[in-house]
Amino acid sequence: MYYLPRLKEVRILRNLRQKDICQRLNMKQSQYSRYESGEDEMKIGTFIEICQALNISSDYLLGLSDQIKEIRPKYHDETTAEK
Repeated sequence: MYYLPRLKEVRILRNLRQKDICQRLNMKQSQYSRYESGEDEMKIGTFIEICQALNISSDYLLGLSDQIKEIRPKYHDETTAEK
């Protein structure tokens, strides 16, 4: 699985611990560790959530690009957006 080394690489580049990602995703650290090591396969929805938590385009993780591109932050409360 090509994305595994890049997944860990980006997490470390972002100065995040597995625990930090798990808090953002409301996931047990043991589960995330199994994803990162390739022990368990993740569902596409989980992969997308991890990309959002790392603020990175999936293209880099999937090997479609060698450039790390940030994604636009997702607004959780649209009532604060410009009207």
